[in-house]
Amino acid sequence: MTTVGEFMTTRLVTMDANDTLTAAAQEMRDSAIGDVVVTDGDKVVGIVTDRDITVRGVAAQRDPDRTTLRQITSTDLITVSQHDDAVAATDLMRTYAVRRLPVMEDGRLIGLVSIGDLAVEREPQSVLADISADDPNN
Repeated sequence: MTTVGEFMTTRLVTMDANDTLTAAAQEMRDSAIGDVVVTDGDKVVGIVTDRDITVRGVAAQRDPDRTTLRQITSTDLITVSQHDDAVAATDLMRTYAVRRLPVMEDGRLIGLVSIGDLAVEREPQSVLADISADDPNN
């Protein structure tokens, strides 16, 4: 059995739920990433992606300098453990139509697993795996 912990990402960027969309977009640009984990104190409350900023923020005509991550973050967070089976993580993503799962241990964020991570691990010859394994082009 391959576990989530064998291939999860541990280089995480977290931001407070009260940070603005502009701050999150700048952090994503500077870190060459497409998502940030949103926290409220020590509690993980969601994930915001570059697509969320575009669709839930800009396209909804929200002011990115005044809109907070809390205002666009989905509250139905699905998480996994580093000891969970990779197939089970894939099934969770399919069931809940999510592309990323925070990896939690004893209530603490320790990693993130994405659909791209799973593709690289489980289907290394797939187009998604090929794209996910490449360095960012931005």
